[in-house]
Amino acid sequence: MQSTTPQLQAVEQLDPTKLEWYKGFRRPITEILADLSKPIPAKYLATRKQGGATLTYVPWHICCKLLDRCCPGWDYSITNITLSSDRIFMTARLTIRALEGDISREASGTEVLKEEYFDKVSQTTKIRELAYGDSSSNCESMAVRRAAAKFGLARYLYEKDN
Repeated sequence: MQSTTPQLQAVEQLDPTKLEWYKGFRRPITEILADLSKPIPAKYLATRKQGGATLTYVPWHICCKLLDRCCPGWDYSITNITLSSDRIFMTARLTIRALEGDISREASGTEVLKEEYFDKVSQTTKIRELAYGDSSSNCESMAVRRAAAKFGLARYLYEKDN
């Protein structure tokens, strides 16, 4: 005799390789937020070292792919760029096209333009300007990923362990 007891399923994950994740246009915002708030499989996450800590994050291209699948028609714009003597700051506005209308959230990103290094030949500390394209691209990526997190995408990665 077969069991009629339903099997418990693991928490559903947001997986960009599954075709069923291609969602329709203009869905209710509650559905979009629920989909974006799902955990992302570890194989789509990246890590980097920063100040002695290892940070886990969603690369920008995966972020875009997940937005494409959960809320087709999304877009973003850079609403502000500010330069200081050694940093670039950007604000990105991410807009999701929901059934209720267009919903936008903004977030900022920053990146270093210059770095100090020790020149072994001259035995002095020098300042090296970083390639502007790399710094601006990194800054833009950070701002867009943070704006997406305001809609729930990988927001759990920002939470600190207690």
